[in-house]
Amino acid sequence: MTPQAILEQFGPREAMEYDVLVVGAGPGGLATAIRVKQLAAEQGKEVSVVVLEKGSEPGVHILSGAVMDPRALTELIPNWKELGAPLKQPVTADDVLFLTEKGSWRTPDWLVPLPMHNEGNYVISLGNVVRWLAQQAEALGVEIFPGFAAAEVLYNGDGSVKGVATGNLGVGKDGEPTESFQLGMELHAKYTIFAEGARGHLGKQLIRNFKLDEGRDPPSWAIGVKELWEIDPAKARPGLVVHTAGWPMDTQTFGGGFLYHYEDNKVTLGLVVGLDYQNPWLSPFEEMQRWKTHPRIREVLEGGKRLSYGARAINNGGLQSLPKTVFPGGALIGCDAGFMNAARIKGSHAAIKSGMLAGEAAFAAVTAGRQHDELAAYPDAFEKSWLRDELSASRNFKPWFKKGFWIGSLMTGIEQWLMPKLGIKSPPWTLHRDKPDHAMLKPAAECPKIEYPRPDGKLTFDRLSSVFVSNTNHEENQPAHLTLKDASVPVQVNLAQYAGPESRYCPAGVYEFVNDGSGERLQINAQNCVHCKTCDIKDPKQNIVWVTPEGGGGPNYAGM
Repeated sequence: MTPQAILEQFGPREAMEYDVLVVGAGPGGLATAIRVKQLAAEQGKEVSVVVLEKGSEPGVHILSGAVMDPRALTELIPNWKELGAPLKQPVTADDVLFLTEKGSWRTPDWLVPLPMHNEGNYVISLGNVVRWLAQQAEALGVEIFPGFAAAEVLYNGDGSVKGVATGNLGVGKDGEPTESFQLGMELHAKYTIFAEGARGHLGKQLIRNFKLDEGRDPPSWAIGVKELWEIDPAKARPGLVVHTAGWPMDTQTFGGGFLYHYEDNKVTLGLVVGLDYQNPWLSPFEEMQRWKTHPRIREVLEGGKRLSYGARAINNGGLQSLPKTVFPGGALIGCDAGFMNAARIKGSHAAIKSGMLAGEAAFAAVTAGRQHDELAAYPDAFEKSWLRDELSASRNFKPWFKKGFWIGSLMTGIEQWLMPKLGIKSPPWTLHRDKPDHAMLKPAAECPKIEYPRPDGKLTFDRLSSVFVSNTNHEENQPAHLTLKDASVPVQVNLAQYAGPESRYCPAGVYEFVNDGSGERLQINAQNCVHCKTCDIKDPKQNIVWVTPEGGGGPNYAGM
């Protein structure tokens, strides 16, 4: 049965009414909810706020490096230290390394560009911070519904956003309702704030439907592949933040590594690879495993134990790619819009700040008796904010690296090191891009094939053992949430022209080309999906569409 047929047979859906609905319990979404409730308490107003979260609880789908700039959090909750926020490990030192295959060169501190300085920041688990933010939100009266995936945008008759509907539960692989079937519910609101993270499923639809990207550069993305390790206490340096450039990336591929020392003898580490890479033989997952074999990384990890694994798409298009953030009935915030600062490798502070600005605009509109119009006060406030200034100063970071590693490094040094010393806060020029990431792949025949070493199971690992430690799980008897517009494209186009890149860019082994005797076909192992969204971004013909699985499924990240 089609979703529409199911609705016709089992509907109507139960509907709940709120003043403000937030889709996504990440740092941005929770900041929105908290800010609305703070203003309501200050002014003695009743404003109802609900947050939907597709994970089984807030924080389990959150993946970030992460070094956190506490500026926005301090604005939102000034006494966060007294309230026990899990920002426990201040940054104590920065190492910026350039790697060759066997050697390395440390950038002198005085030469490190301003965005890479982390004085006053904290090495954190963003998942733990989100769990804490959820507690603060609930203490203010915010309702949080975990395990409910927002699957559909609902519209009023005039085209404005009315709210969302959650996905149905208990639909079998064949599309038919099972004995455990439950119809999804509708949540209606005067304003709906979308905070789904990078490449949000509904955010993508809204950008298209309202033409929010008109006149903007195409968005640009990267994939971050991350692990959490417990290391030998003798090697622990709590607060040390290490960033690497160079090997294993070639000079035409955007990317870099990170290794952050937590408290309790733990390190978080990973590799970021720009999804505008050209060689279809490249595998971000294998590049990350190879990166760990560099002597500077290996020496930290040997004798330790890998605890967890994850992967997630990252915005890095900058201010030029930022869409219009408001539309009738709602707004986009955080990485759903693209507020991450790639030059700083930070997005949580931007998500919180954008969430606060949207929350303030929504509160003012609701208490003025408005509904379903555009929250123009939100983008207006952003234009006057420190976040706008910060993103403007680093807006050329990714575009410069499109010209190659050496030009990118040189111009980043000029814009982010020299100009600030000369008192120039923002570069006087703006670079643009006109091609989306999925259009950058070259045919496999034009590119050198990359042979990756076999994993040793101690320092380097395969995909399936990695997915296992991400605690990923989906109800098996449900329709695949990784859908194809045209089932012939994977073999006839992707395999024929690009050597099947989906089998390499996916960091979870979801896509496999198998030959069952009647020829090659694409097998989709949706159970493995860690919700990184890379396939939805990088598929060269944009044939793969990521839709929401049943709520509560996906990774269950611990300490990430």
